[in-house]
Amino acid sequence: MNAVTRFEYSFGAQVLGPQWTRFALWAPSARRVELEVEGQAPLAMIQAGEGRFVGEAECDHGTRYRYRIHLDDDAEGILVADPASRAQAGGIDGPSLVVDPFRHAWRHADWLGRPWHETVLYELHLGALGGLEAARRQLPYLAELGVTAVELMPVAAFPGSRNWGYDGVLPYAVDEAYGDPDALKAFVDDAHGLGLMVFLDVVYNHFGPDGNYLPRYAEAFFRHDRDTPWGPAIDFRQPMVRRFFIENALMWLDEYRFDGLRLDAVHAIGERDFLVELAETLRSHLDANRHVHLVLENEHNDAELLGPGRFTAQWNDDWHNVMHVLLTGEREGYYGEFADEPTQKLVRCLSEGFVYQGDPTRDGTPRGTPSAHLPPSAFVAFLQNHDQVGNRALGERLTRLAEPQALEAATLLLLLSPMVPLLFMGEEWASERPFLFFTDHRAELAEAVREGRRAEFAAFSAFQDPARREAIPDPNAESTFAASRPDFDSRGTPPHADRLAYVRHLLAIRHEEIVPRLDGARALGAEPLGDKAVVARWQMNDDSQLVIAVNLSQQAVATSAFGIGRRLYETRDGAAVATESGSLPASCAVAWLRPGPGDEELCA
Repeated sequence: MNAVTRFEYSFGAQVLGPQWTRFALWAPSARRVELEVEGQAPLAMIQAGEGRFVGEAECDHGTRYRYRIHLDDDAEGILVADPASRAQAGGIDGPSLVVDPFRHAWRHADWLGRPWHETVLYELHLGALGGLEAARRQLPYLAELGVTAVELMPVAAFPGSRNWGYDGVLPYAVDEAYGDPDALKAFVDDAHGLGLMVFLDVVYNHFGPDGNYLPRYAEAFFRHDRDTPWGPAIDFRQPMVRRFFIENALMWLDEYRFDGLRLDAVHAIGERDFLVELAETLRSHLDANRHVHLVLENEHNDAELLGPGRFTAQWNDDWHNVMHVLLTGEREGYYGEFADEPTQKLVRCLSEGFVYQGDPTRDGTPRGTPSAHLPPSAFVAFLQNHDQVGNRALGERLTRLAEPQALEAATLLLLLSPMVPLLFMGEEWASERPFLFFTDHRAELAEAVREGRRAEFAAFSAFQDPARREAIPDPNAESTFAASRPDFDSRGTPPHADRLAYVRHLLAIRHEEIVPRLDGARALGAEPLGDKAVVARWQMNDDSQLVIAVNLSQQAVATSAFGIGRRLYETRDGAAVATESGSLPASCAVAWLRPGPGDEELCA
């Protein structure tokens, strides 16, 4: 399927031609449904089997509509937005809009994407940047920085005007606080013109707590025997439920020409075979010439989901968690699983991908599957992201938590190792602005979220004092959102300008030296050099070896000779010579490229 093929969706409003649109709703709990198109008499929709109601009306792009659903013989029914709405007028409780997905004239229609091994991800929140139009203005800067892929936090319509995006209730709709569907396509189009891929974070494991009316007229959408942290689990045993989300993914990749999707918290999806079906269906429908990448967030560390025909890679939370422990010494919350022998855990991560590969966690539950057979590029590595910063009570970045030179050393490991790196907006200039959890819920829910947020941290040593918990920013306050907006102006001032130049330089090295050798690379192993210090080696596709030694401690550690090789970078002057002479200095990292057979020029 290519970008001009009209796919017949099972849900929502689909423009069939000038002034003619088909509507389809899955409402298995409804007795009857009426389509209310603005300016027209209500239209009784026809039952089409499987709980679907369909109808056609004389209308086109921009038309406002809703569904009136009758659960019994009541005359009034309930008036709801289309759960497959492509856009809303006036928020999630307002009317849905008919959207013609073929209005946008793509200026870069020949764009086929980029191979996965070229990927350098940059995660951003559109609202914090000021919406789609403001974010578009940052694209040239990101391309010049050395980023190759922009990853958007979820854009699906959510309650209120500000939200992380994981409270979305209309998965097909672009939230109007960011812009309309055409604005999102213009953003993707501009990015492609700059050589940037665009990824979208999608949430298929739950709906937000406000504005989701599906349980009332599609009771079968949810399970009653299984809960998630966000409420009843979505019932992926139902074929129509599977179709709803598979077609949603197809829409983003086909109509908006996203280059990839990041699937949020798939460990909360009970039916693993749905994930397999999703990946296989998408790959069978999309143009085989395009580079389309599917990335998981999955606490189960299920390595069998990764590979050809399935998912391209997984966010490697293990990598982040052990690095965070080594950099900060924190041991509370989920960092407790990485607090014991963190250096050995980093060795395993660099050698084999996951730290937990079936090993028992603290409560004795085994987690993960073996991953050593996977290439390093099957793992997305990061030191910070929206979760790991924003789920802290005060939203502190590593800039405020880690020793600066150690953080620079960790950044070298992030950006020069063969795992695919991800930067979180502002990280590249060592922003000190927090990224806080923010919402815009109505009064009763706002109070519950505020108190629930503060209760989450009651067990943490820093917040056992009730007064300290009361100081945790209110997610619903507009000031919480405002405090989370990146401080772009600081990029040109010390010390931020120095960090920005450092990241730009490392990414230039990555693109020149690592990326051409990355496809087909494999880990050769890692070993501890001392407390918080390791050396790791990878066989590159030209038989050269990449060697990175990193010491996150405050003391020098003894080393053996690493052999002849060309130094790619050292975070402290003289660190490479010192390391080759037998001592890796404190809080530093060095990367070398050793020659393969016949590659003696790498020794230069």
